[in-house]
Amino acid sequence: MSGPIGATVLGYPRIGPRRELKKALEAYWKGASSADELAQVAADLRARTYRELAGLDSQPISGSYYDHVLDVTAMVDAVPPRFRPHGRREGTALDEYFAMARGTATAAPLEMTKWFDTNYHYLVPEIGPDTPLRLADETPVERVREAVAAGVTAPRPALVGPVTYLLLAKAADEAPEGFSPLARLDELVEVYAQLLAKLADAGAAWVQLEESAFVADRGDEELAALRRAHDRLSGTPDRPRILVTFSYGDPGPALDEVADSRVDGIALDLVTAPQLADRVPALPALREKTVVAGLVDGRNVWRADLAGALSRAATLLGSVGDLAVSTSCSLLHVPYDVTVESTLDPTVVARLAFARQKLDEVVTLGEALRSGTRPSDAAGSAAVAVDEAVRARVAAVAPGDRERPEYLVRAKAQQERLGLPPLPTTTIGSFPQTPNVRRTRADWANGRIDDAEYTRRMRSEIERVIRLQEAIGLDVLVHGEPERNDMVQYFADNLPGFATTELGWVQSYGSRCVRPPILHGDVSRPEPITVDWARYAQSLSSKPVKGMLTGPVTILAWSFVRDDQPLGRTADQVALALRDEIADLEAAGIGIVQVDEAALRELLPPRRADWAAYLDWAVGSFRLATGGASEETQVHTHLCYSEFGDVIDAIDGLDADVTTIEAARSRMEVLADLEAIGYSRGVGPGVYDIHSPRVPEREEIAALIAEAQRVVPGDRLWVNPDCGLKTRGYEEVEATLRAMVEAARAARLRHRGTRR
Repeated sequence: MSGPIGATVLGYPRIGPRRELKKALEAYWKGASSADELAQVAADLRARTYRELAGLDSQPISGSYYDHVLDVTAMVDAVPPRFRPHGRREGTALDEYFAMARGTATAAPLEMTKWFDTNYHYLVPEIGPDTPLRLADETPVERVREAVAAGVTAPRPALVGPVTYLLLAKAADEAPEGFSPLARLDELVEVYAQLLAKLADAGAAWVQLEESAFVADRGDEELAALRRAHDRLSGTPDRPRILVTFSYGDPGPALDEVADSRVDGIALDLVTAPQLADRVPALPALREKTVVAGLVDGRNVWRADLAGALSRAATLLGSVGDLAVSTSCSLLHVPYDVTVESTLDPTVVARLAFARQKLDEVVTLGEALRSGTRPSDAAGSAAVAVDEAVRARVAAVAPGDRERPEYLVRAKAQQERLGLPPLPTTTIGSFPQTPNVRRTRADWANGRIDDAEYTRRMRSEIERVIRLQEAIGLDVLVHGEPERNDMVQYFADNLPGFATTELGWVQSYGSRCVRPPILHGDVSRPEPITVDWARYAQSLSSKPVKGMLTGPVTILAWSFVRDDQPLGRTADQVALALRDEIADLEAAGIGIVQVDEAALRELLPPRRADWAAYLDWAVGSFRLATGGASEETQVHTHLCYSEFGDVIDAIDGLDADVTTIEAARSRMEVLADLEAIGYSRGVGPGVYDIHSPRVPEREEIAALIAEAQRVVPGDRLWVNPDCGLKTRGYEEVEATLRAMVEAARAARLRHRGTRR
């Protein structure tokens, strides 16, 4: 008989406290290490995790080489045909797995998009009527056996649930029109049923199935599918107990469906959706089940109010069969350990809890719940830094501060100033960051070179990038951003109200990690941040050079943000700082300013009813940042991997003169959304997927441009990559940009011919 869940977490960081897995992956991809060496690094990290989770009553078991959704794709053999020829090394599907994630010279990778409203990216499964669905990979079973051998007493394998997996999938290209991946549910559930039996035999007391797709709006058919799937899995003989988890929001009617099913436990996110605590007593079926109360925030870094969390937990006693406590979601979204940070202000540290500290919080809650004692904690004891001038400036913002002259007036003034050809070519901002560039930043940060030498080296790199772009033939240039470690952290380092970490790494996707800044107080901009670099770059060329800024929503989305005031108010503080920067860029002679809002879709609440309130402040903050720009200054924005159709009206509402947007990996799907709303400003749907190392042929790029021309007139169509080039190498970047410029020039000739 399996024991209670007790105190637990729903997942743990897997990249390594010092990004050990990232380094091992990249060495393997470069051919510098073997599959066995990669496997050893991953095994060592899992062993470390088992030790760190030892204080919990139940331990989640996972560990992925790249992405937990991709793991299920490999497990059930749902591999698209284009990846089948890529071979299996040493008896595993490792190369095939990485081909799906990264693509190959001949096969485009799976589409990548955001995991709910987080900054984590998952690989979108492609499911058709004939996609294989079978238990082809028993890695979860092997992980349980490994954990048991390591002394883990209550291993709980964590997997994406079958219904969520199919709801997050897309129809394969060869699928007939109108096909839904959910049509394959019954077959997939049988695969999961086989897996459950094997997991029980391996020693799993519980299995955790993530069904968070239901924190978004779902119809009756999808709700019925959820109930059907879990009734079938619950009927599997000799299975582990089943814990269905709903993270990132309120599951709404899905909670009723699962409560009435035969699953054994349900995990609820009481941080994002505290109202769920009031629903539990109204569901009699929960009196026979384990309810895991997600009381410690798994997505932010602030210390928990343990006394308040215990009070919420206590209201559930008597309404459930067994009460457990946990994090609100996996700790995948936070750094490892705040105690290794040596440069953070102690008054900020006093308010922080990273993954290791959140384990302690959960254990403390569990002990307090069992003993009936009140936990002691000092959460919130450190005061938030207040800047009265900043608050007064935000309070004085008027509606007109968020408005510019109408687009047609701006477009005419901008064309007179810039004189750009039809289908102008550009890049999104960053260029590859070479070891020399990274070494220069490190030398400067560590005092090995002085400011003058740092500036000299950075100017040399900027000049090299400008000359390269001119040689390639790009129409609008960028300075390449060699001085920036990260598009958000760079601004956080220069804006009071933010703190940055040394080792606060969080996985974004695959081997890509970021260090989200900590926005802990009021934000201001005491002096220019980007102006000197932009001015110098523009002095090197007669072609326009873009000033490059990160937008307020994206800065918030990719930071850990204070929770003591509404997000919209914090966004306006950041927007006013950016507004000042734009004014100084204009004064320095910069005619194009790009304000990236890569994460606009990312913060969109799961429930449609909450969208309007979010988009109102999100769009408003961007317009506050850009509303002071003159009509002849061309304002660009950029958006990354997302379901753009959900926010297409908001993209229009940003009122940017040019919007560049991911489109290559999703095969220009965004064009239909643009066409549907009659989008009438400049747009650059990306023609080069920079998240894959493959170099597309000129003909492939030309086909994407032609597809875009069907919807966007050439005088409003831009040609550009999907995203910044920071993570790529120069050899592949140069080859692709030359092919892109050649394809754009050919399309430009066709455009001019049709106009005549």
